Amino acid sequence: MTEVAFHFNAPEPVAYVCRLLRKAVASGAKLVVIGSPQVLEQLDRALWTFSPTDFVPHCFLDSESYVVAASPVILSTTTTAMPHQQVLINLGQFVPDGFDRFERVIEVVGLEDEGRQSARSRWKNYSDQGYAITRHDLALKTSN
Repeated sequence: MTEVAFHFNAPEPVAYVCRLLRKAVASGAKLVVIGSPQVLEQLDRALWTFSPTDFVPHCFLDSESYVVAASPVILSTTTTAMPHQQVLINLGQFVPDGFDRFERVIEVVGLEDEGRQSARSRWKNYSDQGYAITRHDLALKTSN
């Protein structure tokens, strides 16, 4: 069964995902990040600039097929036709279709009320389907 985790209270969700992707790729993970076109464009720009010494290889799903096949991180608005299904990071407002094909799902939730409300709805959806959910409160990690 797919592991589901919520990472709450990310002050800057895109910056947080950049760091999360850097760590995951360094450990050999293959990831898909799903979200709106605007958020994915923002993430793409951030992945090129967030660190002067690190590069996180990534591409959009509609890139050349050989690039998609070689990329450990794929940015997409859908989970259809993914070359790998290890980790799905959701920056969207809804439970992604086909999330259950992935080994893990990570829901990243910022501080704004609208995002928190949609996260509660997604939490309920996963819970109603019988998924155990792991909660990571990022505010507690930064206050220590």
